[in-house]
Amino acid sequence: MKKIPVYRELACLIAARNNCAKSANNEWYDKHEEHIEWIVKQFMPHGSGFDAGTKLDLEASTSEKLVFVTAYHHMNENGMYGGWTEHKVTVRPSLAFDYQIKITGRDRNQIKDYMHECFDCALCDICRIMGAGRNEYGWYFGEEWKKAEIN
Repeated sequence: MKKIPVYRELACLIAARNNCAKSANNEWYDKHEEHIEWIVKQFMPHGSGFDAGTKLDLEASTSEKLVFVTAYHHMNENGMYGGWTEHKVTVRPSLAFDYQIKITGRDRNQIKDYMHECFDCALCDICRIMGAGRNEYGWYFGEEWKKAEIN
């Protein structure tokens, strides 16, 4: 069984989506896009400051570069919300470290270190296990596996 991390699955799906665009295969183009959006929603940072969630910029992303758009909702010293910072998170391949993460936007309260940790954990999470069957996918949620067949 081969474990597929989120970053690799997203890169493969983006490549497949782009191939569908070139061949005018609209049905699978849409399916790949829905699958990408589902993975981002399930695995990428949301809540706990990432109150607006995280989106993958499909136009800027390729099989060699993932570009996420997010914002962080900061709290002040009194525990009240004190404003937002907006960020782009770019993930590129690295021979030594699998990938590199670059975060743009204001580094208010050194938030970029925390964001780097959150994105690193999410990108490394296992989102699929390739089983013996060609269309067998295992989606990981905490301790439980859910099977989903891609039609």
